[in-house]
Amino acid sequence: MHLVVASYNIHRGVGRDRRLDLDRIANVIAEMSPDVIGLQEVTREVGSPHADQAAYLAARLGMDFAMGVTRSHGRGMFGNAVLTRLPVLGSAQCDLSHKKREPRSCLRVDLTANGRTLHIFTCHLGLAMQERREQLDLLADFIRGPSSLEGPRVLMGDFNEWHNGRITHELRQEFSFPMRRMHRTHPAGFPLFRLDRIYWDTELEGETFHVHRSRLARMASDHLPVLARLRVRPTQASEQTG
Repeated sequence: MHLVVASYNIHRGVGRDRRLDLDRIANVIAEMSPDVIGLQEVTREVGSPHADQAAYLAARLGMDFAMGVTRSHGRGMFGNAVLTRLPVLGSAQCDLSHKKREPRSCLRVDLTANGRTLHIFTCHLGLAMQERREQLDLLADFIRGPSSLEGPRVLMGDFNEWHNGRITHELRQEFSFPMRRMHRTHPAGFPLFRLDRIYWDTELEGETFHVHRSRLARMASDHLPVLARLRVRPTQASEQTG
């Protein structure tokens, strides 16, 4: 079974033209046609049909969703979300907030694919170097999880590391698949920085990884989305190959 996973910082649906347009975000996601996509900077408010952004996008795309709340936002909430075409088994969240900095978090959603349980993590790390270092320690405990957390993992998100540093080094060791998984994604109009990434366990065979650079994607948000095509082997085949 092949699986397309993507990560996208949607900037609350506000594009480079400063216009809020969730339909444009939905169209960018539809261009990629992912089975699973992790979203950052998602809002959930009251007062309009588009106010619950994760729910609106999921309905537009015919997907299920899970939302992880990081902090309050206006009359509602702000955080990360996962949209998926796969059956959802459950979810959990880890608080990555650091002192008085802007609150941050990581959302885990457990899915089933090809007879296997997959753990999808989507996160948004802080802007300061020391902040990210401490968040990495919290994130490491969360993604390694308890002994009962079995099945391959996919970690995605906006890591906010503008240059190769501790985040890059340690996640390369944690997810040791040799495929290059860092490409320029920000700012969307003329990308310079490799902020948005996807990592996966070696049990999942990575076939491709790239940035989605459509004309619409360059305008819909200040970040470009990234996506990977993975192969999910059934449990029996995975056990036979070790």
